[in-house]
Amino acid sequence: MISVPNPLSTRFNNINLPDNTFIAHMATPRRVENVEEELNKALLAPINSKSLIEIATEKKSKKSGAKACIVVSDNTRPVPYKGKDGILIPIIDTLTKAGYQDSDITILVATGMHRAMGDNELRAMIDERVFERGIRIVNHDADDKDSLTFVGKTQRGTDAFIDSLYMSSDLKILTGLVESHFMAGASGGRKSICPGLIGKESTYIFHGPELMADSMSRDLVIKGNPVHEESLAVAKLAGADFIVNVTLDHDFKITGIFAGELESAHLKAVDKIRESVETEIPEKADIVITHGGFVGINHYQCAKCGVASIGALKKDGYLIAISDATDQKDVIGSPNYKTTLALLHLVGPDGFLRMIKSPDWTFLPEQWQVQQWAKVFKQTDEKNFYFYAPQIKSKEFCLLPGIDIRLLDGDKLDDDSVDVFDKAIWNALRDIEKRSGKRLEEMSICYLAEGPYEIPVVKGDK
Repeated sequence: MISVPNPLSTRFNNINLPDNTFIAHMATPRRVENVEEELNKALLAPINSKSLIEIATEKKSKKSGAKACIVVSDNTRPVPYKGKDGILIPIIDTLTKAGYQDSDITILVATGMHRAMGDNELRAMIDERVFERGIRIVNHDADDKDSLTFVGKTQRGTDAFIDSLYMSSDLKILTGLVESHFMAGASGGRKSICPGLIGKESTYIFHGPELMADSMSRDLVIKGNPVHEESLAVAKLAGADFIVNVTLDHDFKITGIFAGELESAHLKAVDKIRESVETEIPEKADIVITHGGFVGINHYQCAKCGVASIGALKKDGYLIAISDATDQKDVIGSPNYKTTLALLHLVGPDGFLRMIKSPDWTFLPEQWQVQQWAKVFKQTDEKNFYFYAPQIKSKEFCLLPGIDIRLLDGDKLDDDSVDVFDKAIWNALRDIEKRSGKRLEEMSICYLAEGPYEIPVVKGDK
């Protein structure tokens, strides 16, 4: 038995895996030792850009009442916005030195098509000093057409509607996390604007079935990735004066700070993560065990760990995924997500793809995430997919794809149990033994220790 740390929650203890499990670990990048010092250096000597203090001062000199907008990610990204290593206060303090009052600054949450964050969630994410200073915090609302401004059309035909608060600001600053992304190659950079600040109608091409189905729309691919290219095209229409992006290690400690021009700084960060994200494995496995990580706060977000597992999973192999679905609004996802996920469950991946590519299909926001699940179920039948999150009850699971581990024989899963995830994994493993007629030691097993954050590659295929 191999014991490994539980990556999901401090509420639960370690999980135990069969002795023949291959543990796939990302390489551990070196941490930034003095974040405050390195961040201030990055703000003063950025990548392919004037310093933030220079840019902010110039904006203020041209317009005494200049307003600044700092775009932040929502709580599906572990960006360090608070505490000793928080990146938000040093940015605000730089603006203060340039003559901006707290009332001149707005923090805009780039929710994209996600729901708005509640006050408790904002306070858990953002430095308390922001609230003490009375700096305004606003959630972007993709459904509110009156709060959007049309900024142009891309060559592919996307009508770019952007948050009006952002567009009306004199100084536009983007912040975020750069990690591998299963559609756009990598998060961060231009994604703070597209999809972070776009309107619902702007997703029709950017997140449409054609771009999603492109073979280049995948993890760590930037050049030739149409999702990345469309996101960048929209972001350039909206404009950004400065970005501050970070990279993180397994414990969400900062390993790199990349500040400066929108495209140049982001590409430097992508180069950084590429060094550690690709994980070499000896072979594709009969059984892959993964988890939703920090991002897996609901079933919608867990598509990321599903897609990331494809590189490790044999055709028609077994996939086990666990998640701590802590979303305070809905542990599955929006009504659109639930509707399209139910369709995938009913008609299968091929039928679903035919349906959404039909000219008679009406585009539904968040169908793109279901299209990612379809990629998973092209690799293996959904009957080979085992899923468990303590917060998703069986009565809610009935329209979800895969096997509800709660319903399997074995130890009863108890939300208050300290080893509930361990029990869930073993219930699934025992069921696989029963179905396959093979003992676990006869099968290859791979555990993706970093879940959605690592991209497994078979040795020799890099």
